[in-house]
Amino acid sequence: MPLDLAFHSPQVLWGLLLVPVLLFQAWRERRQRAVLRFSGAHVFARQGRGFRVYLLPALPVVRALAVAVALIALARPQSRDARVRDLSVEGIDIVVALDLSTSMEAGDFRPQNRLHVAKEVLAEFISNRVNDRIGLVVFAGAAYTQAPLTLDYGVVREVLKQIRTRVLEDGTAIGDALATSLNRLRDSEAKSRVVVLITDGDNNAGKISPLDAASMAQSLKIPIYTILVGKGGKVPFPQGQDLFGNTVWRDTEIPINPELLQDIASRTGGEYYRATDPEGLKQGLQKVLDSLERSKLMEGGASATYREDFHPYLLAAFGLAALELLLRATFLRVFP
Repeated sequence: MPLDLAFHSPQVLWGLLLVPVLLFQAWRERRQRAVLRFSGAHVFARQGRGFRVYLLPALPVVRALAVAVALIALARPQSRDARVRDLSVEGIDIVVALDLSTSMEAGDFRPQNRLHVAKEVLAEFISNRVNDRIGLVVFAGAAYTQAPLTLDYGVVREVLKQIRTRVLEDGTAIGDALATSLNRLRDSEAKSRVVVLITDGDNNAGKISPLDAASMAQSLKIPIYTILVGKGGKVPFPQGQDLFGNTVWRDTEIPINPELLQDIASRTGGEYYRATDPEGLKQGLQKVLDSLERSKLMEGGASATYREDFHPYLLAAFGLAALELLLRATFLRVFP
């Protein structure tokens, strides 16, 4: 893949004209520098000049190189991809509503719990997106927006990495989560807008009923795709730790309501999926994308892809400056 070098701030390169001035100034100072005179200089002459004398003029050159490389770094060299990316791209606006209730700590996805697996699969799902805007809503007893709709997938993945259970009031407020997600999509101009609900339980908290939220989605023409995570029934659930710090598991009944999730999906034109293992969750998310109509987020124009390459130049500048200071203070130190 051929890459072209470009500078984000090429005007900074005008500063390179100062480099010859620095070299001339160093040469002039060396010519005018005072020297010590000895009445018996012939004694020193017989000893030879030594190679340090030949290295001293190199110090100003090293300093000038450090300045030159630093200026190049400040101009921000960038690698430009030869292929031009069309901005008339197609994409979907997706808001993922992720359950953070304590039931997501269940260990039926051993060796990891449900939330850990959901985060891993979601991170992979986000990484595979190209032009889809993604937002993240988390919920337990209440619902909050963790990441608004964005194309910056790195930010969404970082936010996803930080979330955990037992931070929000416990419960499963599915209705509130859907209403919050719909609010993020309400003003979107994308033709394809969708909510993906990932939960492992039944609605037992919140101020808005799930079916009322489904009616809102129906009026906004936003399909809701529901994914039920977990096997249901009695599943291993952490009950603390033993004397050796190992997690103690006990089979606990965790209520689920697949009929509710099926009803929500059916009313809004979405689909219902059941994920009893990591692969099932991955396939569910992929099926969501396969069933969606793609829409244009941006119109017209083209753009090249850039990669910042100033880091090695900046490191080289610091290295040269440090080398010059070290030599001047030690091996090539002069008097006076």
